[in-house]
Amino acid sequence: MKKLIAAALATTALTAPVMADDIKEFRIGVLGGENAQDRMNSYECLRTKTEDLLGVKTKVFAPADYNGVTQGLLGGTIDMAWLGASGYAKTFLSDPEAVEPILVKVNNDGGYGYYSVGFARKDAGIESLDAMKDKIFGFGDPNSTSGFLIPSIEIPEATGATMTSGDYFGEVKFTGGHEQTIVAVYNGDIDAGVTWADGLGEWEDGFNSGALRKAVDAGLVDMNELVQIWQSKPIPEGPIVLRKALPEATKVKMTALMASLPAMDSECAYGVLSGEAKGLMPIGHDAYEVIIEARKLKSN
Repeated sequence: MKKLIAAALATTALTAPVMADDIKEFRIGVLGGENAQDRMNSYECLRTKTEDLLGVKTKVFAPADYNGVTQGLLGGTIDMAWLGASGYAKTFLSDPEAVEPILVKVNNDGGYGYYSVGFARKDAGIESLDAMKDKIFGFGDPNSTSGFLIPSIEIPEATGATMTSGDYFGEVKFTGGHEQTIVAVYNGDIDAGVTWADGLGEWEDGFNSGALRKAVDAGLVDMNELVQIWQSKPIPEGPIVLRKALPEATKVKMTALMASLPAMDSECAYGVLSGEAKGLMPIGHDAYEVIIEARKLKSN
C-alpha cells in the first residue's frame, strides 16, 4: 500500500481533474456520531476535493445509523467510508469481497488506538462503575465498536454481571449514536454512557479527537460538568475502506487524496477525522482480526 500511495502521489492526479475511470459518480458514507447536517458539513470539503479529482459528481450520505453505511457498502450504493473496527468486521463477515481497508488515522502520539470512555455528570456523584448499579447506562449504536461492542465485553468483566437491563444496571438503552449519548448524559436523561476518544490531550477539551471533542467544538457540552468513570483497553482505530469493485485507478487516486488530506488541508482533515490527528497510514485486514473474532463471539 505504501508503494500504491507513492505511485499515486507521483502522478498529477492531485492537481488536476482526470478521466472518470468508467464511474458515473462517487458516493461517500459517513457514520453516525453527530447529527446528519453536521456530518454533511464536516465532509463537504472532502466532497468537493473528490469531485475535482475524479471528475464525476460526488455525494455524501449520512444514514441514520451505522448499519445504513454498512448496507450501502455491501449493496454497492456507497463507495468509501471511515468505518469503526466493529463496522468493518460486520461488513467483512457479511461479504469478504465487499470492501478493502486502505488507511487508518494516526493520533498525535503516533499510535492508531483509541478508547471507549464511560462518563457521567459530575454532580450525579458517580465516579466509577460501582456507583452505576440499578442506574441507566446508555450505549450509542449496536454496530459501534466503542459505543457497544467493546464495552459490552469489558464492562461485564469488570462488574461480573451481564448487560441485560435489571441484572446490574437498572436499564441498558441505546441512544442512537455518540452525540445522542453525550447529550443524554449531559442533560441528565441517562445516568452514564460510553463514547470514543483518543485519550490524548486534556479532558476539559474533550481530548484531542473523538466524539467528546466534536461535542465540545459544537458547543454541546462543558466537559467540566462531566467526569470519566471507565475506560476500555486500547481499540484499533477503524479503517477508511473502499469498495473492492471500484476501478483500480479510482482506488489509487482516492487513497492518495485521503493520505494527503491532513497535509493538504488541515482544517478539512480536522472535520473529517473528528479532531486532531498526526496523519493517516496504510492499514490492512490483519489489523482487525481480533475485532472480527469478537463480533463472531457476540453473534453466537
